[in-house]
Amino acid sequence: MRTETSGEWSGSESAERERFAIRIEIAIVLSITFGLSGLNAALSLIDSALAPGGVGGRTVALNASRSTQSLLDLLFQLLGVVRLAGWAALGLYLLWRSGIGPRLIGLARIRFRKDVLPGLALAAIIGLPGLGLYLLAHTMGVSVTIVPSSLGDHWWRLPALILSACANSVAEEVLVVAYLITRLRRLGWSENSSLLASSLLRGSYHLYQGLGGGLGNLVMGLIFGRYWQRTNRLWPLVLAHATIDAVAYIGYTLLRGHVSWLP
Repeated sequence: MRTETSGEWSGSESAERERFAIRIEIAIVLSITFGLSGLNAALSLIDSALAPGGVGGRTVALNASRSTQSLLDLLFQLLGVVRLAGWAALGLYLLWRSGIGPRLIGLARIRFRKDVLPGLALAAIIGLPGLGLYLLAHTMGVSVTIVPSSLGDHWWRLPALILSACANSVAEEVLVVAYLITRLRRLGWSENSSLLASSLLRGSYHLYQGLGGGLGNLVMGLIFGRYWQRTNRLWPLVLAHATIDAVAYIGYTLLRGHVSWLP
């Protein structure tokens, strides 16, 4: 209860105000980042399903050219990287303001044995089955044709793809894993409930790839989220995600037209 003389709130009221503020904060963050992306992806999936060719008849480019002018196209790609970096910075800042710095979420100095090796292992565990799932889903017609890169043959193409992979990785792992699960903990959510919410969010904004893409990323979210909950180290997730995306982007660029199994 708040007293008229002191203007202070009781402990229970203060805690409730904090929980309300956290709910508002989460809603705002998701409305301008991956929550909005999830809604867009869901609408995209519905649109693909209603199209004459169905989901299997649609093609989606992940790193598409934005201009016929090389310099302008490069600037567009860099703006996309900056946008994702800004999303990650927002999550880190809000956690820091609440007393949870980067070190406390597992972004301390990177270590080879504790971060790099587990990151490479996670990349293999997720990446290889994920490729198989995509090829199977594509064959069954429940996945769009994914073009990891449609950038022109510019001198900056490979560096831009690597930057894109890193930006995607940092933004998703910081916001979807570290930020969201940490904030849900403050709301009293259990580890399993917060993990499921994080994984469903990750799956939702990949629905533009079809049901296979959404399901595959939901499973990825469960594995990544549980790993972070148990180890409190975020670097392995960032490195694994960046590796998976970089291999997909660069591999597609190099193999396109040279192998028969690549859609």
